[in-house]
Amino acid sequence: DAELLKAIGVSAWVALWVTLLSVGVGTCNAFLLERFEFSGKSAIAMLSMVPLVIPGVILGISILAFASRIANFADDTWGLELEFLRPGLPLVILGQFSYIVTIATLTISASLRRFDRTLEEAALNLGASRAAVLWTVTLPYLRPSMFGASAMAFLMSFENFNTTLMLVGSDAPLTVLMYGRMREGATPVLNAVSLFLMIASALLAVLLLWRSGRERGNAGA
Repeated sequence: DAELLKAIGVSAWVALWVTLLSVGVGTCNAFLLERFEFSGKSAIAMLSMVPLVIPGVILGISILAFASRIANFADDTWGLELEFLRPGLPLVILGQFSYIVTIATLTISASLRRFDRTLEEAALNLGASRAAVLWTVTLPYLRPSMFGASAMAFLMSFENFNTTLMLVGSDAPLTVLMYGRMREGATPVLNAVSLFLMIASALLAVLLLWRSGRERGNAGA
């Protein structure tokens, strides 16, 4: 089934980009919220939680309306056609990223909050630069939480439906394609794909738990 295989590839491509963006930005957010003090910090932290409480359909419609308004304004004012703000995969990535990054931030922040900063101070006293301390001390400690955030981000993106349905263009991810086919009736192919997704999700969760336990064991040793 070429169409189904293409949809799986589209979902994987979207999930990869969402994962990279969410973990990268989530790590920066974690350092910003845990290591720095500034006015409005609490307000920013609260605002970052808003996408989690907005229903996926409403979030998708809001992003679509806002992006379309910007694209129409740019087209009418300067004659610029901003295709990435039209329904399509870039907008799907943006929509999923808008709430998945919050989960990545929470996961990495929780780990960074438990980090013993005297380890960084010791490395600095021994002559290491701040960049070297970050690369060799802090990030290795955060690696399990970053791996966990990556796994969650990939799964949530790959299996997302509500937000994706509102933002998708001609290239349909797997969940949207399966929804369209399910409206015509269940088939053995759809049942097999659903079973595969459940098994893959379970295996990834087991791998995540095993790796996290192993990392904690190595840290304790």
